[in-house]
Amino acid sequence: MGDVHVRVRLSNATDVDLAERGLIDPEKVRSCEVEALVDTGATRSVVPPEIADRLGLTILPQTFGKLADGSRVPAGLSSAILFEMYDRATVEGVYVLGDEVLIGQTALESMDLLVDCPNRRVIPNPAHPEGPVLRL
Repeated sequence: MGDVHVRVRLSNATDVDLAERGLIDPEKVRSCEVEALVDTGATRSVVPPEIADRLGLTILPQTFGKLADGSRVPAGLSSAILFEMYDRATVEGVYVLGDEVLIGQTALESMDLLVDCPNRRVIPNPAHPEGPVLRL
């Protein structure tokens, strides 16, 4: 299987909340749209430090992440990011490291998105075209 990339909008979830409550101007919400690699082997998503800075995220003290090759790398955990793609959204903290945005399993599952490996794309779950149905 080849790489699967998606276009995703990332926003500082705290900014979004403040804008929704009328406490800041919606134009002040820090966000960006990026091309991200879908990483079905990763549990959590990852953003590079430059994206974390652009979004104004708070980074918790460093912990360690384990890569596919088994090596451990230092990684900070961010404050909440709003992920938006395919008219679906989710909020979660991400690991901050590397030089590429990776979309992990927790983001995909909470937006009820599937990876169509043969066609190298991400699709909304056809069983739930109206939006995510979460397992509780």
